[in-house]
Amino acid sequence: MSFIKKLFGSIVKKGGEEKENTERELPFAVMIFTLLAASGISPYDSWKRLRKLSFLPFFKKEAEELVRQVEVLGKDPLTVMLARSQTTSSKLYRSFLGGFVSSVRSGGKMVDYMKSQLKAIFELRSINMNRSIDKIVTLVEAYSVLLIVVLCTYILFVVFASSNVMQLVSSSSVSISPSMSYIIAFVIMPVLSFIFIMMAHNVQKSAFPDLKDFYKKAIPFVIGGFAVIGVFALLPSLLQSMGPIGMPEITTIALVGSSLPLAIQYARIAKINYNAEESIPSFIRDITESQKTGLSPEKSIVQATKRKDYGPFSKFLDLIRSQIEWGVPLRRTFENMKLKIKSWFVIVNFAMVVETIEIGGNSIQSLEILSEYSEKERELQVNRRELLKPYVVLALIWSVLIAATTVIVALTTTMMTSLVSTDLSSVASIAIQGQLRVFSVGIIIQCWISGFFIGKISEGNFGAGFKNAALLAATAYVSLIVSQVLLGSFFGSQIVPANIS
Repeated sequence: MSFIKKLFGSIVKKGGEEKENTERELPFAVMIFTLLAASGISPYDSWKRLRKLSFLPFFKKEAEELVRQVEVLGKDPLTVMLARSQTTSSKLYRSFLGGFVSSVRSGGKMVDYMKSQLKAIFELRSINMNRSIDKIVTLVEAYSVLLIVVLCTYILFVVFASSNVMQLVSSSSVSISPSMSYIIAFVIMPVLSFIFIMMAHNVQKSAFPDLKDFYKKAIPFVIGGFAVIGVFALLPSLLQSMGPIGMPEITTIALVGSSLPLAIQYARIAKINYNAEESIPSFIRDITESQKTGLSPEKSIVQATKRKDYGPFSKFLDLIRSQIEWGVPLRRTFENMKLKIKSWFVIVNFAMVVETIEIGGNSIQSLEILSEYSEKERELQVNRRELLKPYVVLALIWSVLIAATTVIVALTTTMMTSLVSTDLSSVASIAIQGQLRVFSVGIIIQCWISGFFIGKISEGNFGAGFKNAALLAATAYVSLIVSQVLLGSFFGSQIVPANIS
């Protein structure tokens, strides 16, 4: 319960989000400090250079504030850092600033301090990633409970549909308004799912933070899909003209049809960026080894881009090589690449290569540090994704169970009603079919929404949800049809797919 409260609190508390952003950027900020210290840059000049790094927005803002207080208000840099450490909500950042100030005042070797801090922070980052996976597992378990509640609710309403008929032969007064079924299926359950999606958004951050253009393109597709469903739902005559195609089929076609183009587009983005994440540590290692042979930084990069086993990332490296050979400045080359690559991990690492080369100094030692920790970070990200992939299979099981169990209860209830009274059997069958039509559409929409929850859990962004949403919606529909055919023939029920549609 405390975990749920904490998640809800993080939705509205800005401080919690700031702490999370700080600790997300901290390992890379410390790495930049380490690289700059290894190149002979003073601590204060390192802060001044951080103002240029737009891919670390929190530390860019911190650097601007520190420089402002030093150069405008005339304060001592170490005093400002101590003051900032007392206002931050992040214990890791507070500890780093305190150690930073102590190391400078004691005359310690900054490179050694930064290396020890970098090692400690990456170890803590690994531990925190494992803890966050535990939180995600807890959240998935809570969502599983929600889906059990959804299933139980659907079952109860199907049974109550029969009870409304049975009250004709008993003193029972159970009565459920038909509108309540629509509220449950199309309002309450989707709202609860969206709450869990927002909770997942706070727990799992995206590796591709800049997907605004993709989401803008997605909005018309999603609106169009639901518009089609709404038109057929509000115009019964139009629905009747479709013949055997009913609302479950239309809902499935609309949702899957609107999701598939977006799923294909996201798959292309993911393929390029995951390949880039896989390749960037090796690319940095190649640059480092080339520099050890005495090549200049630019020639080292050109040499590293000639490697042929980088996959789709090779076309970006070819572009980088051609720009360098044409004399384009390295920073401009980085800005051009940043327009095409969405992965924050790739952008951060390539930016640090640019910073290291531009600074000069002991760039070989700096690149050695960078290549070592980029490999460690890549390993953490891969392990995290691999641990979360099985939840896609779990979502498929959810979809099948919700659809099949609801149909089983409907068929069983119809059969039991026919045993009580043959005259009431047809009336009960019609009532149950009405409920089953409503909940069939509700189940398909619920499974479609669940795809975005799974996408956020498994890959950290909603773009991955379109593939899962289309898959789960189609799985739910197929499960409904198959369970009706198989169980209908087994029970000898009159409820068949054509009647449900």
